[in-house]
Amino acid sequence: MCRHLAYLGPPVTLHSLVLAPPRSLLRQSWEARHQGTTCLNADGFGVGWYDRSLRDEPARYRTARPMWADRSFPSIAGLIASGAVVAAVRAASPGLPVEDSGNAPFTYGPWLFSHNGTVERFLEGVGVALRREVSDAHLGVIEGATDSEVLFAMVLDRLADGASPGDALDDVVTTVCAHTTARLNLLLSDGVRVAATTFGNSLFVRQSQDSLLIVSEPHDDSDDGWERIDDNRVVEATVGGLSVRERTA
Repeated sequence: MCRHLAYLGPPVTLHSLVLAPPRSLLRQSWEARHQGTTCLNADGFGVGWYDRSLRDEPARYRTARPMWADRSFPSIAGLIASGAVVAAVRAASPGLPVEDSGNAPFTYGPWLFSHNGTVERFLEGVGVALRREVSDAHLGVIEGATDSEVLFAMVLDRLADGASPGDALDDVVTTVCAHTTARLNLLLSDGVRVAATTFGNSLFVRQSQDSLLIVSEPHDDSDDGWERIDDNRVVEATVGGLSVRERTA
């Protein structure tokens, strides 16, 4: 289980988005409210952000340290502003390593990806079966031993075949569920659009005329503007546009 967010809109500092809100990802790293049996996300974190005036590929900061224990990120977070951000705090699934390579967001080309959930029996043969479904072109994207990295490689295969971001996530959920049970809240962005799934975990959306937030849980105590997304849904969004549909299978 993890907590994640995606933001699109006018440039804001990473500090104002990830650290400052009263129920920020920093707070969720030790006190998540919508996470079921555990509220602790102490196995690292990551933040990815875009400046598409310079390049399409995002920058990324990630570490296996808990967010509350990292003294370097707060010193830069107030100086970095972006109009497109993906961030996550991690609670590692049992048996999976706690190391930098296991922390979202994962990145390849223009994409940032995060996974909130777990693939059951991943270390009991399911992981091997899923890796076999990844093309040679994207096997190298898998740096470590986590289920999330394999899911991202599977998503990249579908994007390369021409699927939309939402359809790519949807098909990966279907493929994984043919092998095992899982919780698969997936999040994907290229800095212009965001796609997400709800499959076993919470997800909320807040829109304004010029901004969009998609989050595992609201980062403040206000009910104003937050919409909870039902389970088994696919979300596709840009600034000013939001589509929510049932998954195809």
